[in-house]
Amino acid sequence: MPPQAYRYRLVDVFTQVAFEGNALAVLPDATGLDSRVMQQIAREFNLSETTFVRPATLPDCVAEVRIFTPTREMRFAGHPTIGTGYVLLDEGRIAPPAVEFGLQEQIGRVPVRVARDESDLIWLRTPPIEWGPTYDPALCARALGLRREDLAGAPPQRLSAGNPTLYIALQTAAIVDRCELGVEGARLLRGTETEPICVFVFAPSATGAYSRMFAPELGVVEDPATGSATGPLAAYMQKYTLLPKAAASRFISEQGVKMRRRSLLHVRIEARAGRFDFDVGGHVTPVGSGTILI
Repeated sequence: MPPQAYRYRLVDVFTQVAFEGNALAVLPDATGLDSRVMQQIAREFNLSETTFVRPATLPDCVAEVRIFTPTREMRFAGHPTIGTGYVLLDEGRIAPPAVEFGLQEQIGRVPVRVARDESDLIWLRTPPIEWGPTYDPALCARALGLRREDLAGAPPQRLSAGNPTLYIALQTAAIVDRCELGVEGARLLRGTETEPICVFVFAPSATGAYSRMFAPELGVVEDPATGSATGPLAAYMQKYTLLPKAAASRFISEQGVKMRRRSLLHVRIEARAGRFDFDVGGHVTPVGSGTILI
C-alpha cells in the first residue's frame, strides 16, 4: 500500500517575526493516526511540540488537539494551543465572526479568544493551577550551576496547570542567562517524583519577567516560549510580590532570547468572584507548509 500524505503547517508562536518565537508543526487533519504514529511524527519534526487535529468529542469544542513533544504526549501546552488555534482560524475551520472557541485537549476544554482590537492577539485561559511543594534553594542553585545568593528571596516552588513546573526566581536577567540544566540536574531536582518536571527560571523586569525554561527529561533541552508555564508564573509572581506595580494586571514574559528565538508572552490577570484568572496571549507568524508521508 502506498504511503498516505498528511498535510502540515509550520508556525512561529509568540512572535510577529519569522524564525523567532516557538516553532510548531500542526497537522490540521490527523484522522486515522494513532498515538504511536503521532509520537513518531513528533520525533521526526523534533520541535518542542507538534499537534494533531481531530474531530472533537467534547461539547463546545471546535476540534480535539493532541500535543506531543519528541518523547511524550502532553496534557496541555500553551504555544501549541495558540498556534493550532491560529491554523484553524486561518483555514476557515472556525466560522467568522466568532472570536471565542474551545479546543479539546487531554486536560479538557481550553477556552481560546481572538482579540481583534489587538492585532488578532490569541489568548488562552490557563487551566486551574495546583500549588506544590517548595524546594531547597541551595539544591536548586547547584542544579543550575549557580550560587545560593544568585536566587531571589522567593522560595522555589512547584506549580502545575497540567505540566508540573518548578519556578525559581533569580536576581537578574544576566544570572538567568548563566543557567544550565542537563538531565542529571533535572533528576536531582525531581528527586523521588516519578513524573518529569519542567524548570522555569526568571528574573522580574520592568515590564514583567525575563525567563527561560528547561525540560531535558521531556526531550526539550530549552523551550523558547512556554505558554502552559506562564499562567502559573503570573500566579507565583503575584503571591510573592514580584510583579512591578505598573504590571500588576498585565505584563509580558520575555523568553527565548538566549536561544535567539525571542518570544513575547502576554499575560492578563483578572479578579473574578474571589479568585484570579490567568490568560496568556501571543501572536502567530506562519513560516511554511508541506506534507509528510505515513
